[in-house]
Amino acid sequence: MANSQPGNERFRVVLNDSTNFIQSMLAQQLSPIAVAGDLKRGTIIRLMEYTVNQIKDKFVLVILDLEILKQFGEPDKIGAPVTLDGISREDASTNGGAQPGNISGNGMYGTTKPQQQQPQQHRDLPTRTTAPAAANSHGNIQWIEALSPYAHRWTIKARCTKKGDIKTWHNKNGEGKLFSTNFLDDSGEIRATGFNESVDQWYEYLQEGSVYYISAPCKVVLAKKQFSNLNHDYELTFERDTVIEKAEDEGVPQMRYKFTGLADLQNVEKEAVIDCIGILSNVGDVSEIVAKTSGKPYSKRELTLVDDTGFQVRLTIWGKSAETFDAAPESVLAFKGVKVSDFGGRSLSLLSSGSMAVDPDIDEAHKLKGWYDGAGRGEQFQTHVNTAAATGGGSSKPYKTIAQINDEGLGMSTETDWYTLKATIVFLKKDNFAYAACQTEGCNKKVVEMDEGQWRCEKCDKSWPRPKYRYIMSANVADHTGQLWLSCFDEAAQLIMGMPADNLMQWKEEGDEKPLTGAFSDAVLKTFVFRCRAKMDTFQEQQRVRHQVQYANPVNYSQESRRFMEIINAYGSQDESLFVQ
Repeated sequence: MANSQPGNERFRVVLNDSTNFIQSMLAQQLSPIAVAGDLKRGTIIRLMEYTVNQIKDKFVLVILDLEILKQFGEPDKIGAPVTLDGISREDASTNGGAQPGNISGNGMYGTTKPQQQQPQQHRDLPTRTTAPAAANSHGNIQWIEALSPYAHRWTIKARCTKKGDIKTWHNKNGEGKLFSTNFLDDSGEIRATGFNESVDQWYEYLQEGSVYYISAPCKVVLAKKQFSNLNHDYELTFERDTVIEKAEDEGVPQMRYKFTGLADLQNVEKEAVIDCIGILSNVGDVSEIVAKTSGKPYSKRELTLVDDTGFQVRLTIWGKSAETFDAAPESVLAFKGVKVSDFGGRSLSLLSSGSMAVDPDIDEAHKLKGWYDGAGRGEQFQTHVNTAAATGGGSSKPYKTIAQINDEGLGMSTETDWYTLKATIVFLKKDNFAYAACQTEGCNKKVVEMDEGQWRCEKCDKSWPRPKYRYIMSANVADHTGQLWLSCFDEAAQLIMGMPADNLMQWKEEGDEKPLTGAFSDAVLKTFVFRCRAKMDTFQEQQRVRHQVQYANPVNYSQESRRFMEIINAYGSQDESLFVQ
């Protein structure tokens, strides 16, 4: 198994079924399995989903999903496998091409002798997957991830997720106009640009949110990363004969986000491009600035976002987005493609290639809205301006020790206090670790068993044959200064336990103590970085400080090393107090 390109986390895999062996490629979503070391030489796997990409007269097997069969161990070698014989392009055409789920053993990449394989410069490029041949007039539907300059006859089915404004240019070579748009399918996202005639032909036809078939001829060129925040190595340029047709909406995702929490912005590098989501807490007026280089005026508007990590941030939108912005305060805003700045701590700016969605129908938005309506509206939020000042402008969030939390009386005032704590689990309460919750997505309210096999949610006015159990767990954690009780809800507790609460409740109901006890034992002595809030709470007519985990992350030892280096450097290289005399 080898990384197909340094730093790109694409892995080539040689598969052996005891008779033949073939060279294959892991789809990008499976790279974490290889990085984690779960997939190594001798591992027995079952292919759950795969597809084929044809490159000239060879076929590349691309693994989309697999199951690791640990019960069979890791034998050194099975059988005496030999390479497969290649098939010609004519054979492939006669057979209608290789189909996922019905793949012949012939014609896989790596089946010919080494001197007959692809030139080295082709192998160095990231290998991409292709979708199965479509059973319709559009022929071979490919994944966006599969597009490269070496693919010629192709069609993609994708959603238009972003359409930019028409831009014009004037220079010594003449004048012209262009527009850019982003297309998304299940495999990835790619940018496409149309010039001059293509602007007249396609700009009004392409609408954000609609799904289209886009068919070659359409030029595939290296991506201009300075103009795009997408991860694809290539981008498209519409040609005169490019074919674009409206397609059915079914099976194409709406948008793909990779959100960064507002509290985590302090750990993000300056100029990085991220996705974020938050509640709109304040809307500034439209103002105008003049660009120093071009002298052109630009409209801008500043928004303030908050989220359930206890932070707020200023985000700037530009141009028509600023002028036409009409979202109501307390709406959920999701942004794709915002640049991180360290002006005044941490702030964000929406790129021209980015996009904004108001109250999107996604799980993260529903969860955030539920939090805000339930508890977030009355929160006091931290800003990264204060955090930067507290850390001397450094990039690390200030950690608290348990002794500092107690000595500073966090949670004792009328306001909520937020802190970050690195600590180790030393004890977990096994009684009442979960509650029966409604199965309606986003509800999470407690359900009551009315009759056997009938669990009712009063909020949704629905009954279920079985509830969905959610964690509500008490964890005792420790660092080198003391111990502290933390309340953990479902997401944080799932990270700690490594499994959903349904598993543990099933063992508990069946009286199977061995796996139940084992699960709790396995969770002890794990170390996490907890983001917590401390707030005064009243329980049985007594006031106490409740420390609630907002989210938790495994320790990132690379980041921790940098944090320790910053702490050491803060003392100064000449400070002899660091050393024992």
